[in-house]
Amino acid sequence: MTGSSNGDGPLLRVDDLVKHFPVAGSSFLRRNESQIRAVDGVSFEIAEGETLGLVGESGCGKSTLARLLLRLLKPDSGSVSYRGTDLVPLGTRKLRPVRKEIQMIFQDPYTSLNPRKRVGQIVGEPLRIHDLAEGKDLKRRVQETLERVGLQPEHYSRYPHEFSGGQRQRIGIARALAPEPRLIVADEPVSALDVSIQAQIVNLLSDLQAEFGLTYLFVSHDLGIVRQVSRRIAVMYLGKLVELGPAEEVYGNPIHPYTASLIEAVPVPDPRTAERSEAKPLGGDLPSPADPPSGCRFHPRCPRADGTTCSTEEPALRDFGDGHFAACHHPLGGRSPSEEASEHGYSAGPTQ
Repeated sequence: MTGSSNGDGPLLRVDDLVKHFPVAGSSFLRRNESQIRAVDGVSFEIAEGETLGLVGESGCGKSTLARLLLRLLKPDSGSVSYRGTDLVPLGTRKLRPVRKEIQMIFQDPYTSLNPRKRVGQIVGEPLRIHDLAEGKDLKRRVQETLERVGLQPEHYSRYPHEFSGGQRQRIGIARALAPEPRLIVADEPVSALDVSIQAQIVNLLSDLQAEFGLTYLFVSHDLGIVRQVSRRIAVMYLGKLVELGPAEEVYGNPIHPYTASLIEAVPVPDPRTAERSEAKPLGGDLPSPADPPSGCRFHPRCPRADGTTCSTEEPALRDFGDGHFAACHHPLGGRSPSEEASEHGYSAGPTQ
């Protein structure tokens, strides 16, 4: 199950992506044991026009993965193919036209905007860098973009400190939108905002997607928000994907115990109406990515783990049917992988 809805293949395809960081002070002879395994063999696809939600605890590697997709970091191995072209081996000059089409919304609306530049300079910078506009035309396009994200044309001449957190994030969205990208990577775009403002930003992103046909990778630790905005959800734990599938299926019928634990942590307005789950409250801390557990990386915290298989054998991401993948030796609900997936192998493409 690969490809986009228009039959031309996925907009973005990630294959076996790996990024390790050396631990400060580690010796050369022990370099293999002294690395932070931030991203460790991740594969997935995003179809044009869809939103893939990437969710997991802080420290699981989500933000590192996001930066790898934009080539802000270079992977140790694996590939990132955008419209059929692998971005990993490309140099700065060949990456430049691609960067116009892939933009990023950063988590912190305070540190992501240069306090010494006016809003017009910040939002207009991508247009200048990619030679898309200059002079009066540049100012016009910036002001039009500001209006599209709910700001006023006169905000063009103001500085970031004159705005609230929600308004600053709208400026960040305008900057990403200005060069007319096809793919936007949103790295925790609402986590630093008040709950009421979060809803406004989520609705804005949805409206922009409908208007411009944007494709999103929406990164968050909040599975509740990810469910609202995503067509599919990918769950990441300690550098690896542990579950991936249609949003309602992953949320309503999780296969991996870690996913179920994340769902249990989502606040419910009326606890009396909450459905009972097989999941138990998640205990313990996230293990160090410099020394991940053997076998299934989740087994030290998993209530379903056994004493042999889970601690010694790493589970593969397998298809449980209808584009729902999971990497678990003891899946919830007693489900088993589909025969077709066992015969033909794994593909984490978009569902049709």
